[in-house]
Amino acid sequence: MTKVVGMALGKDYATQECSIARALEVVGERWTLLVIRDALYGVRRYNDFLAHLGIPRAVLAARLQALTAEGILEKRRYQESPPRDEYVPTDRALALWPTVRSLGRWGREQFDEPQLRYFRHADCGTELGWYGECPRCAVVVPVGDVLVEPGPGLDPNPADPISRALLKPRRLLQPFESDPAAGQ
Repeated sequence: MTKVVGMALGKDYATQECSIARALEVVGERWTLLVIRDALYGVRRYNDFLAHLGIPRAVLAARLQALTAEGILEKRRYQESPPRDEYVPTDRALALWPTVRSLGRWGREQFDEPQLRYFRHADCGTELGWYGECPRCAVVVPVGDVLVEPGPGLDPNPADPISRALLKPRRLLQPFESDPAAGQ
């Protein structure tokens, strides 16, 4: 194993004149795209993100704060006493759906992983193509019109409530029902 000697990796790409570098400043940290993925799946509440992702609390809090500051998630109060907030995807989050979908498909194909979920056009039931298009209807399917269904690679007995809910077909963006007392 070769030891790399040099400067530590910085927190930004200040010397890069590249839109990919700027995007990575926002979504390139570990866990960030998984938080966005879960928000697109319909996760809204802190404890639901926590349970589904298995992410450390401090990391989740930092990611939610950063995504809110960047306008990717919107923090909304859903309960006053005690105060509880949820995180709702904005148009900036919806614009990341093709990236999240393509990255997942790339990972499955490049690492020969089993199909965990199918993404279908809710109107006709056709599985989406590589770029989120419906081959049957010849349209790019908006994220709210995508039906997610379990695939053969999913654990049929998951421990957390979000994974259990994802064992049934559901539209993306549809919020999960959650116990308000358990949220944050």
